[in-house]
Amino acid sequence: MARTTTIGVLALQGAFDLHRKALARLGVDYRLVKTAADFAVVDALIIPGGETTTMRWFLKNENLTDDLVRFVNEKPVMGTCAGMILLAKKVAGDIVDDGLGVIDIDVRRNAYGRQVHSHTGEGRIDLGEGPRSFPMVFIRAPRIERVGRDVQILGTCDDEPTMVAAGNVLVMSFHPELSGSDAVHEYFIQTFVKQFDSELPRTPAGGISQ
Repeated sequence: MARTTTIGVLALQGAFDLHRKALARLGVDYRLVKTAADFAVVDALIIPGGETTTMRWFLKNENLTDDLVRFVNEKPVMGTCAGMILLAKKVAGDIVDDGLGVIDIDVRRNAYGRQVHSHTGEGRIDLGEGPRSFPMVFIRAPRIERVGRDVQILGTCDDEPTMVAAGNVLVMSFHPELSGSDAVHEYFIQTFVKQFDSELPRTPAGGISQ
């Protein structure tokens, strides 16, 4: 009997429980990832928003950094807000600490202001069926300042890229788990998890032109 696909949610720090609830609503098997053993039994990973400095401390303290690096270079991964910062090639902002270089983008931490400046913007996303409106919640959000040549823009807000993808990686500066819609999570599962072939680099269908 074939093993059921399981989506992991990195649960060291941050808003991981809301992602767990989104997966539960979609009827997807999930596992909270806290140990090296957890990485070994999940087929994809969601890295939630939170504090990147704290996440890095937990990863280092629990000796999980190498496990995370190996995983995100081989299997589908979705990063939101802090998760995007961890996966980026270059990071600037109040604390300069470059990401893991998994996706070729440059980001700036807290570019939209502090916690009190959190807001919802009316963005546009393309999940393979053409651009449509989508509410984007920004909480101490990073800004994507540069997009690599092989990185596809799938979401924008105020003419700035907010969701991008390349190969096995999907990242966004906003919090889809707070949007009232599970569309982004479902897209990740259908487009990256179920159709991903690690031997064939790919770019998802769709995209928003700048």
